[in-house]
Amino acid sequence: MRKIMGSVRPLAYLATAPIAGVVGFVWSVAATVVVTVLAVTQLGGPAFLGAAWVTRALASVERRRAGWVLGAPISAPYVPVTGSKVAGVASQPATWRDLAWLVVLFPLGLAGGVAGLVVAIVDLASIVAPLWAWAVPNPHAPWPMKPLMTTVPGRFGLTVLGLALLPVAAWIVRTLATALARLAAALLAPGEHRRLVEQASRLAETRRRVVDAQAAELRRIERDLHDGAQARIVAAGMTLALAARKLRTDGDAASDVALARRQLDDALAELRRLVRGIHPPILTDRGLHAALAALAGDSPFPVTVNVSSSSDDRYPAAVESAAYFVVAEGLTNAAKHASASTGVVEIRRTGDTVHVTVTDDGRGGADPDGTGIDGLRRRVEALDGTLTLSSPPGGPTVLHAELPCAS
Repeated sequence: MRKIMGSVRPLAYLATAPIAGVVGFVWSVAATVVVTVLAVTQLGGPAFLGAAWVTRALASVERRRAGWVLGAPISAPYVPVTGSKVAGVASQPATWRDLAWLVVLFPLGLAGGVAGLVVAIVDLASIVAPLWAWAVPNPHAPWPMKPLMTTVPGRFGLTVLGLALLPVAAWIVRTLATALARLAAALLAPGEHRRLVEQASRLAETRRRVVDAQAAELRRIERDLHDGAQARIVAAGMTLALAARKLRTDGDAASDVALARRQLDDALAELRRLVRGIHPPILTDRGLHAALAALAGDSPFPVTVNVSSSSDDRYPAAVESAAYFVVAEGLTNAAKHASASTGVVEIRRTGDTVHVTVTDDGRGGADPDGTGIDGLRRRVEALDGTLTLSSPPGGPTVLHAELPCAS
């Protein structure tokens, strides 16, 4: 019964297909003639844009009609126009596919609509035969229509036959409607052109974010060098200059030399910290798995590292660096903000994609748009990857990155 009731929308789609086909065909012919005639005049451009607007409106109606069968309307395939509107609209394949569908819909919609309506009407008429068959007696009807139409048992027999064939009729209606709607989706749905335009737009946005992230990173490194290592080295130089002055006057410079040495040690430690923040040497020397094991060992809470591939597997340097900083940021946030007591780091490779997951049992509530996470997202998006964060109040927090890693 549910399948039979589910045939109402497909039947409505087929019933309106002939009307839509006639309207679309008449409009297509009229628009083609008018635009062709006016193409040699100054009205050619406006006429083409007007015709394209009406064609798109009719195609939008067709997308919504197909949604009656497909379960959801077909998405619009158009992309924003830059520069000349006429050239921009004309260069989009969707413009011409809309027109092609309006032309094709005329014969297909007429055939499918008539076939679907005939099947539905005949079956429904058979079911209600006792209500109307008596009014059209035909003593000359051939067998078996004569006993079915002219006798009471025969009319009720038509009802039984119609009910028995109702699932078959519903299947035929759904099949016809589905075939027509899928053909509409093939012509009216977003195609390769829109996918490429969206990909180019996404890559441009990612590139802009990467450039901004690199500029911010350079400013951070410059600030850390100026306020940290550079200041310590300058202080050490001043201390050594004071020690040299004391030595010239036969003074005791041992304390100044010791202080300068400590200042240089601090500057060296600061420089090493900066280097690790740019690209940890352990990644180059021993690879991602060893670097993650070192991060887990330095964590203030127990961290389990699960690796699904061999510990000797190496990935491209950019992928290893991004994965390392995803794990480092995840563990740092878990210790600093979430008061986590345990954590799990999982690295697995599926085809050409490396999956990095950091899970902790902290209190959750992490901001997915926070500064640290946003910086990680930019780093991952620069590799055409994705970064997601799930951190409901009360935890657990799951930071997941997918990084393309072609062999």
